[in-house]
Amino acid sequence: MLTRKQLDLLRFIDERMREDGVPPSFDEMKDALDLKSKSGIHRLITALEERGFLRRLPNRARAIEVLRMPDGAGRSSAPAPVPAAPAAPRRFTPSVVEGGRSKAVPLRPSTTQMVDDSGRAVSIPVMGRIAAGTPISAIQNQSHAITMSPDFLAGGEHYALEVRGDSMVEAGILDGDLVVIRKQDTANTGDIIVALIDDEEATLKRLRRRGSSIALEAANPAYETRVLGPDRVQIQGRLVSLVRRY
Repeated sequence: MLTRKQLDLLRFIDERMREDGVPPSFDEMKDALDLKSKSGIHRLITALEERGFLRRLPNRARAIEVLRMPDGAGRSSAPAPVPAAPAAPRRFTPSVVEGGRSKAVPLRPSTTQMVDDSGRAVSIPVMGRIAAGTPISAIQNQSHAITMSPDFLAGGEHYALEVRGDSMVEAGILDGDLVVIRKQDTANTGDIIVALIDDEEATLKRLRRRGSSIALEAANPAYETRVLGPDRVQIQGRLVSLVRRY
């Protein structure tokens, strides 16, 4: 049994995919349902996914497939196809920043960490840029790789991001630095993390927990702390090391 808003959203997504071949953006969904924030859309999509009506594909934030419609809603034909995506872990889909104002695209890990014959050098993929400032829209862009000693890494898989912005300067993270991130979807309060906000914005901030809310704290007094509901923030990894070029 769907609520009226859930059914309205499902119909809107289905109609747009039939017309354009791609799902609508979160802003378009919000306007169509006359909601005040995209967090409400996120909750509706999650509910539809849990009930088996939608599936979010792992290749990018806007990739949504309509699996079925409720009895009586009717569909005249199959939904427009969504471009196939390579398999990826559901719970970890980090987004990174390449610049501009493009939509968020979860990162598909496509480069495996490699250890050379000596067992010492580890190749870490550099996956684009991350905002250390006001969160901006994100896009995948694997550019190159860096080689590091495993002494500077934690256990698990890692990727690197180029920092853009000055919101973390008092934590010693400067514009142009490379931050090395351990892939994980949980973190402790006080950790510096890659956070994905509303499935569309990626940023590098210190995690603080305030009751049931999550605070993303800058290390620069010029920037305000953002306090968000837990449903709006996904942890994409934890900072473990930093590389600076002179």
